[in-house]
This record gives sequence, structure tokens and C-alpha cells, in this order.
Amino acid sequence: MTRVCVLDYGSGNVRSVYNLFAALSASVVVSSTPSDIADASHVVLPGVGAFGAAMQKMCHALPLDDLRDAVLVKRKPFLGICVGMQVLATQGDEFGSYAGLGWIPGTVRRVDHGSLPLPHIGWNNIVCQHPSPLLAGLEHEPDFYFVHSYAFWADDPRHMVATTEYGENFCSVLQRDNLFGVQFHPEKSQRAGLQLAKNFLSYP
Repeated sequence: MTRVCVLDYGSGNVRSVYNLFAALSASVVVSSTPSDIADASHVVLPGVGAFGAAMQKMCHALPLDDLRDAVLVKRKPFLGICVGMQVLATQGDEFGSYAGLGWIPGTVRRVDHGSLPLPHIGWNNIVCQHPSPLLAGLEHEPDFYFVHSYAFWADDPRHMVATTEYGENFCSVLQRDNLFGVQFHPEKSQRAGLQLAKNFLSYP
């Protein structure tokens, strides 16, 4: 049975992420307990706000050793959303320099937006760069809803499976093995977001 654990560490968009997966008839729990993480088939890390603040909250609220074991050892499918994707990096440079989880080597830095306003808010398309099961049925530049000023630059470009242009091309979808990350908000992205969530639940 598909059972989703949406990790609760004080992130503001937990309820809407819960609703997204509940709409797909998955069993969904919002929790930070080791037992719920262990019982889950899929783990989701939402995120709103700045990199450093998110890491601080996670270190206080989440059992990170249990989470690492579930995701990196037992290889449960993991989806990071927005800042939940960014904290997978080695380092984030938002309002200072902060260590991330380091699960996917890379750095989070401010988008070189040129004359465009920051934060980047609204609908934008993604362009697939490498095949990914997360993007099945979404290969033709679908639109998703973004709210951010910083983005993830992976050390290995093969992990950047889709990009989006906003002043420059930044990583909008990330994958390394069972680890997935999206810079946009699938829970606010209507049909495309629902398809992406369905793809995630179908993995592996």
C-alpha cells in the first residue's frame, strides 16, 4: 500500500501538500516521528522560506538519522519541494552560508535574474534535460507555479533533469537515484502538479 509521510517541521505549506497526495487516494500522514517515517513507502519534504532557517527548523524538529536511514539506506522514494529541494545541497548561500543535508552535491545561490523582478513568482515552463520517471507525461514543457529567489546548482549536471529560464537557466527538477526535488510548487500547479505527484507515487 502506498503510504506517504509529509514531514512536519513547521513549514507553511504542509496542509496543501497533504491535500495533493490525499487527492490521489494515497494514505497520507503529516508527521515527524521515526515510526511514521519507517512505515512510509514515500517521503515528502515541503519547504517555504529561507535555506538557513529551514535547516535550523529541520535539525530541531526532524529525526535526521532516521530520515537518512529511510532515504539513503532503505532507498524510499523522497521528494523535496522548493526549499525542501534546496536543503538537499551541500551548501546554501542565502543570507549567509549554511550547510545543507549534502545528499546531492551542489550549491544553492541567488538566481541571476537580470532585469526581471525577484522573487520569481508565477507560472513558468520546465524544459526536460534528462529522462526521469518523475516527468512521465510531462515532457512537453508544462507550466508549474514558482515562488523563489534562489535555486540549486548541482555539481553533476546529470542530476539536473529539467531547467527553467528566468534571467538564466536554473534547475527546476532534480534527481539522484531515489531522491527527487522540484523548485516549483506541485500543490499549486493544478493538472501538471497532480501528474507529477502521481508519477512520484508510482516510483519505483
